Amino acid sequence: VQLQASGGGLVQAGGSLRLACAVSGRSITSLIMGWFRKAPGKDREFVAATWWINGRERYADSVKGRFTISRDVAKRTVYLQMNSLKPEDTAVYYCTSGATTAMITTTPNYWGQGTQVTVSS
Repeated sequence: VQLQASGGGLVQAGGSLRLACAVSGRSITSLIMGWFRKAPGKDREFVAATWWINGRERYADSVKGRFTISRDVAKRTVYLQMNSLKPEDTAVYYCTSGATTAMITTTPNYWGQGTQVTVSS
C-alpha cells in the first residue's frame, strides 16, 4: 500500500485546512485508514481513523468535534477536514493504514510521507 498525503500549510488559529491521502496498491477494502501527527518534542499521536468498508470513524479526544475524517471510495482518497485549528495542532501529519483497530491507533502497518501543518496564534 502506498500513501500520498497533501494539503498541509500555514493557517491562523481558528482557521481550517483539509488534508488528502491518495491510496494506491493492493486491495484496500479490508483496511482502516488513519492520520497520525508528530509535533516537535512530543510523541507521535493518533488523530483519526475511518474504515474503508463502512465509513466508521474514530477520533482522538483532542480533535473530537473539530476534525472530520472521510473517504471517497471511488477516488481511493481519505480526507481530514480540520476546523477551529489551534496552535497546538501544529505538527507533521501522516496518513496511515492498518488492518486492525489496535494497529491504526498505535502502530499502523503503512505510513505515507508527512505534510506540515502550522497554526499561528
